[in-house]
Amino acid sequence: MKYKLLVLDVDGTLLNNERQISKRTLSTLLKVQQAGVKIVLASGRPTYGIIPLAKTLELGNYGGYIISYNGCQIIKAENGEIIFERRINPELVPYLEKKARKNGFDIFTYHDDTILTSNPDNRHIRQEAALNGLKLIKEEEFSAAIDFQPCKVMLVSDDYDALAELENKWKKRLAGTLDVFPSEPFYLEAVPWGIDKSNTLGVLLEELGISREETMAIGDGVADVTMLQMAGLAVAMGHAPDSVKVCADRVTGTNEEDGVAQAVEKAILAEVHASEIPLDFLNEVGKTALMGNLGIQYTYASEDRIEATMPVDQRTRQPFGILHGGATLALAETVAGLGSMITVKPDEIVVGMQVSGNHISSAHEGDTVRAVGTIVHKGRSSHVWNVDVFTSTNKLVSSVRVINSIMKKK
Repeated sequence: MKYKLLVLDVDGTLLNNERQISKRTLSTLLKVQQAGVKIVLASGRPTYGIIPLAKTLELGNYGGYIISYNGCQIIKAENGEIIFERRINPELVPYLEKKARKNGFDIFTYHDDTILTSNPDNRHIRQEAALNGLKLIKEEEFSAAIDFQPCKVMLVSDDYDALAELENKWKKRLAGTLDVFPSEPFYLEAVPWGIDKSNTLGVLLEELGISREETMAIGDGVADVTMLQMAGLAVAMGHAPDSVKVCADRVTGTNEEDGVAQAVEKAILAEVHASEIPLDFLNEVGKTALMGNLGIQYTYASEDRIEATMPVDQRTRQPFGILHGGATLALAETVAGLGSMITVKPDEIVVGMQVSGNHISSAHEGDTVRAVGTIVHKGRSSHVWNVDVFTSTNKLVSSVRVINSIMKKK
């Protein structure tokens, strides 16, 4: 496939206005991962606040990554391993605190599952803690409490002009030491010099051996611009500022219109062909699912034919040593499910509706059965598959009819 890596901003992009991943977006992103595309969540959020979203998207099962703190960390979703990290020298924190106090700004930073702050009553800081599931700890002597290297330090004020004035001063004074930028009108972020989503994405691409041309990125904010400019295909959300849209190759719908799903369906899923389905990858991912528990392995896939095997062993046999009919039906549904997923349109999902089988003969423990699924009806709202199950000597064991319902994503 043309794109091997999909990079997504989180707030305002992946999430709708209720801070949720819509059903359509979730279905689309699971499907694109099943087609072999890795997903990276790139956000200004702390790592702790992104992990629940990564789990919802099953990034750990599909080799996905997290870029957190606007580029300070790269986390491997599978095991939480930090493969890249940049932090601020804590000796700089007293200076940042001094300037915050002088201007009447509040200040905070992140540490594991907590926010350390000079003012836990600040509404913006409270919202940040709630958004990421973090505990709030008040520190009267803020810099004295920072006995670790923070990923970033945030100044907070509703006096936007004063924040902008300090930003302009710091861009000159702190050049080569810290980068500063407004992530929101009321936030001024200080991060290690040279850190942004784009530079950190470059580190990840080198680590994975993936080129810029094989990367698709979607975002909605000014902090996403460098990331979009690095990607082979840059997509701006429909509600993004014009300054972001002009840096993108395409503009999709808003986050309330499933803009991420729209863009991925058009750019990636519409180009997926059955011959490109990575069966080895699906078999590996399926190890922790029902098919893995039953030992089912996909062996062939085309637009109208799917094949898979399943051993007759202690997992799939009846107590007296022959293949269990229920395991046979599960094999047939597994085969027909993949077949329908390959053939539906990008904006459609597959839901199993009915399965019925005729068990003709027996398969005995120690054998491996082979399922051959062929589509006999491909309608707009349903697919009908015939799945024949054979022994290793090509004796017909069962003939199963599977009906899948085809529904539009919502």
